[in-house]
Amino acid sequence: MRGPEPKTTQRARSLRRSDNDAEAKLWSELRDRRLNGIKFVRQFPIGPYFADFACRGKQLILEVDGSQHADSPRDAARDRYMLDNGWSVARFWNVDILTAMPSVLETIVAICDGRLTETVIARDFRFFPAASMK
Repeated sequence: MRGPEPKTTQRARSLRRSDNDAEAKLWSELRDRRLNGIKFVRQFPIGPYFADFACRGKQLILEVDGSQHADSPRDAARDRYMLDNGWSVARFWNVDILTAMPSVLETIVAICDGRLTETVIARDFRFFPAASMK
């Protein structure tokens, strides 16, 4: 039977209630199609994972991370799962969302517009395009 999975829905709701400051600030820019009319959702379930933000129309996952996530093997496995299932993944650091929001939003728009299509691995930003985007 199709429809929401009660356990998954409950977990997503719980995660939405516990947003950190950076997630809440980014959500205020993404919600209600505020960013160039692009629709995003929060805590979107994909397999065993929940994406911080997802644009289903662009198959794009946005993750908001602290510096403790740098070089995390768990995040690498998660990114691989998302990529293997056709999703592009962009990871932003909390501090950039809190202090450089215009740059973060421009990067998201560039991805959605197809202007950023190559893998980027920097100290504070990572982008992994899905194979269908290349």
